Amino acid sequence: MGKRARERSLSDNEAKAVSRMLRISPQKLNLVAQMIRGKKVASALADLEFSRKRIAKDVRKCLESAIANAENNHDLDVDELVVAEAHVGKALVIKRFAARGRGRSAGILKPFSHLTIVVREVEAKAAAKA
Repeated sequence: MGKRARERSLSDNEAKAVSRMLRISPQKLNLVAQMIRGKKVASALADLEFSRKRIAKDVRKCLESAIANAENNHDLDVDELVVAEAHVGKALVIKRFAARGRGRSAGILKPFSHLTIVVREVEAKAAAKA
């Protein structure tokens, strides 16, 4: 009499991973996510490894998690995986202030972001044509 399992929102040849509350603005995170969209997983990991952006380390961690989910939970072939989606969402914004001259203050916004990475297994024949 357990709870009925929820239907899978992804197809059978897909797996995803989500990183929440990353301490970076969505605009900056999207620059790194854009770098890996549509690439094969090995190429995307290499790009993130040698990227000079600070957040690339967290994006790589999320991508590795998506790969592990695909391999362990859904029995997908790691060599055939492609980054199907990498989308960024807004999270909360912490508001702080900085003291300025003459007793004034200025606002400082410290935004957070969410990152979702979906990897998809593509067949060798389909990849050869593309």
